[in-house]
Amino acid sequence: MKIEANPLLDFSGLPRFAAVKPEHVAPAIDLLLADCRAAVAGLIDPATPATWDDFVAPLDDVNERLTRAWGVVAHLHGVLDSPALREAYNANQPKVVQYWTELGHNERLFAKYQALRASAEYARLDAAQQRIVDHELRDFRLAGAELPPGEKKRFAEIQEELATLGTRFSENVLDATNAFALYVEDRAELAGIPDDVLEGAREAAARDGREGWKLTLQAPSYVPVMQYADSRRLRERVYHAYNTRASEEYPRALAEASRYECESRAGTRSTETARAPAADAARALQWDNTPLIARILRLRKEAARLLGYASYAEVSLVPKMAESPHVVLDFLCDLAARSLPFARRDYAELREFAAAELGLGTLEVWDIAYASEKLRQQRYAYSEHEVKQYFPEPKVLEGMFRLVQTLYGIRIAPDEAETWHPDVRFFRITDADGALVGQLYFDPHARESKRGGAWMDEAMARRRRHTEVQTPVAYLECNFPSPVGGKPALFTHDDVITLFHEFGHGLHHLLTRVDYLGASGIHGVEWDAVELPSQFMENFCWEWEVLQHMTAHVESNAPLPRSLFDKMVAAKNFQAGMQMVRQLEFALFDMRLHDDFDPDGARTPLALLEEVRREVAVVVLPAYNRFPNSFSHIFGGGYAAGYYSYKWAEVLSADAYSLFEENGVLDRATGWRFRDEILAVGGARPALESFKLFRGREPKVDALLKHNGMIVA
Repeated sequence: MKIEANPLLDFSGLPRFAAVKPEHVAPAIDLLLADCRAAVAGLIDPATPATWDDFVAPLDDVNERLTRAWGVVAHLHGVLDSPALREAYNANQPKVVQYWTELGHNERLFAKYQALRASAEYARLDAAQQRIVDHELRDFRLAGAELPPGEKKRFAEIQEELATLGTRFSENVLDATNAFALYVEDRAELAGIPDDVLEGAREAAARDGREGWKLTLQAPSYVPVMQYADSRRLRERVYHAYNTRASEEYPRALAEASRYECESRAGTRSTETARAPAADAARALQWDNTPLIARILRLRKEAARLLGYASYAEVSLVPKMAESPHVVLDFLCDLAARSLPFARRDYAELREFAAAELGLGTLEVWDIAYASEKLRQQRYAYSEHEVKQYFPEPKVLEGMFRLVQTLYGIRIAPDEAETWHPDVRFFRITDADGALVGQLYFDPHARESKRGGAWMDEAMARRRRHTEVQTPVAYLECNFPSPVGGKPALFTHDDVITLFHEFGHGLHHLLTRVDYLGASGIHGVEWDAVELPSQFMENFCWEWEVLQHMTAHVESNAPLPRSLFDKMVAAKNFQAGMQMVRQLEFALFDMRLHDDFDPDGARTPLALLEEVRREVAVVVLPAYNRFPNSFSHIFGGGYAAGYYSYKWAEVLSADAYSLFEENGVLDRATGWRFRDEILAVGGARPALESFKLFRGREPKVDALLKHNGMIVA
């Protein structure tokens, strides 16, 4: 293969997704790693001045090329997985991790940054540059730069193994999710499930050459089944499978689902022989994340001890706003104490309703979403399905773009670019003068080759190169339903909130005015503040001034009626207590798991989770529930000892939004102030300082409690 023909080595513009093949990965990464190491060797030479222009900027240049190329590979691995690409990714990931680890251990590179920090040159740098240098010194220490040689070697081994384990964890969850397929041939078994969901299930079965309807564990199928299916037995089977994914319990869940399918066919006098489970037990057990969790926790604890910290939680909090695990635990426990009375009230109401109205004497966990939807319909006289008809994908996008154009003085328009899938759309963002601000890929729909959830990631970050500015490019990834029956995809209101959330991250990346990679966009932002712009955006999904312009009934094209909107607002905090304690359960489990939990002790992570649930949960889960095995945020992502960040940042976002409530939700002056003080500055200054410059004071928790209906009059 000719190197010049390798699309991963073309940095002249946007990624060439259509041209990237698995066989391009190794040659590109090997060449870029060699370039990086050669550049570092020159930069640590005593003859190279310890200045920004002679040292920091050239290091950014060469490392950015590696970051962009590997970023394309990692992105495709997440959104268009295939056996060949997975093999290429897993073969090259250790090389990339090894390079970043050796960079963090390079004592001469560390000394160069120390020399820059101590020089007169440092005083001449602007505040953003100084903050970047300070963060680099901090990160060198956290990477083990000051460890003796033997411990450095062990630390490097740990980092490489952790990266491999994290990837395997996520792949196991994806493979287990995709292994489940429940084919239902009797329409009566699916009573209650909305027609548009069933149409998608019918098309999915047809693609597999099967009759009837195909149910899966992907969100567009799983959530409606749990929320609407009248068949309690069907809900139980699907719940069992979803909540045992990537665990030793999963083979049994698959077998029971297969038995359900066979029995259902027998009930319709089907002559077809029983189908084997979607994956046999041996294959399903290969996806068991239990041993991976144990190994990850041991390695994280060992790494923390090498660095001189008592726990991995302490290491994780060094670059965050929260000062210590104790501070975080106090914050979470305080929220739990405030929320639990509301959660208990919510659950008691639901149990009483389920018994009196649905004949469910015992409210099982697989009944909760179903009973909650029925209670919502009775209490507020509307259903989520009714609301969904008013949120076709094109209208939602149009309305979301209109909002940010109004608030921030930008323009968003469709654009053309190579993509990785026909569903992907591409947009350009310009300022009032027509100058390019950034670009955005939007990949909305679920598919088997894409990992679950929703996220924003970067393709390119803003930085200045001499007189030119490299504008940022973002990926916006969701797992919403695909269009069915020739109609546009329909979003639930929760889907709309998710989209706004991820676009908030995207705006943080795209609207930055910082010219240096280390503080541009979300770079350098404390992890427990990075959710501020995303959760802030969610608030607009409850404003009539916004929603009335982003709805159109899929059949009549009529906008959302004000009467229906008023019902939605009345139901906004429906079961807010239960939702709050559920998130606190996850956050407390994560923090305690990485703080005072002994991975070599007799107590298992599952036992710790049960302890946390006894303290803050109101719903009793079945013994087979294996939530940790698919908790990708902390085992396959970047939220280890950081899941609390969602609630921490929600305090900031709710309080920031209260200024819009005071001045008008579409007030352009307040919008520009938010853009200038929060979005534009990225990591160029501490997040708390940015918040205070926007809000004029320290953050208060009251706004969060008020938004969740938990301020007692």
